[in-house]
Amino acid sequence: MNTLDHKIDFAVVLSVTKANPNGDPLNGNRPRQNYEGYGEISDVAIKRKIRNRLQDMGESIFVQSNDRKVDEYHSLRERAEAKPELVKIFKSKNSSNDEFASIACQEWMDVRSFGQVFAFKSSGAGSGVSVGVRGPVSIHTATSVDPIDITSMQITKSVNSEPGKDKGSDTMGMKHRVDFGVYVFYGSINTQLAEKTGFTNEDAEKMKQALVTLFENDTSSARPEGSMEVHKVYWWEHNTKLGQYSSAKVHRLLNVALAPKVENPRTFEDYKITLDELEGLSVEVIDGK
Repeated sequence: MNTLDHKIDFAVVLSVTKANPNGDPLNGNRPRQNYEGYGEISDVAIKRKIRNRLQDMGESIFVQSNDRKVDEYHSLRERAEAKPELVKIFKSKNSSNDEFASIACQEWMDVRSFGQVFAFKSSGAGSGVSVGVRGPVSIHTATSVDPIDITSMQITKSVNSEPGKDKGSDTMGMKHRVDFGVYVFYGSINTQLAEKTGFTNEDAEKMKQALVTLFENDTSSARPEGSMEVHKVYWWEHNTKLGQYSSAKVHRLLNVALAPKVENPRTFEDYKITLDELEGLSVEVIDGK
């Protein structure tokens, strides 16, 4: 497989309908907002969904969520120590960080894509491991095109969680959702870092497919089936390793705004998308699935 030999920029346009795309644990799990009222989805949450999709596609993933594990390991250290090549480095007093990073990148796609910090204490004769890997795939926080409206709903539980009570007492709680919003996030794939981690052209294609199907198999009570939808993925492939243009200039080519005479958007069709061009730079536009 060939290491990625050209810079890539991308953008994703998605919609949220009566769902909580990314709750803020420091704010009662309300959907994230900035100080101006625009909705946000953190880059960490987006990467989690990409990892899940890559895992569904059969890729080996290091940072697996507990509810999506496909192995018997309960920690990142256990998963790393399951690889004989890495165990040798764990036990070595003169371990090589570069060798550790190289093996980890070969083994797990999310490590060679997003990077990873491996910080494990010594457990015996070894010197422990402290390795940082910088990944070529960078992703911005998703931001809504317009300020979002958040609806908060009081909910109750009328079932006993523990035995010993004659009658279940109502437990009050809150549930929050975004009524409707269109969000956009951007990203890039850097060839210099791809060379260091071994990120390939085939990996880039898998990443693109993960973005197109980002919300498949992502259902929860906060995000019911169909409430999160990818509408468009824009994929720019440069002709050179460094790219003909800066990522900022490429990302500004996309403009998502309210359609004329629309004041209160309720569907994706209430928005108008325009896409400018840069000489010599082609773009692939893919509809979400």
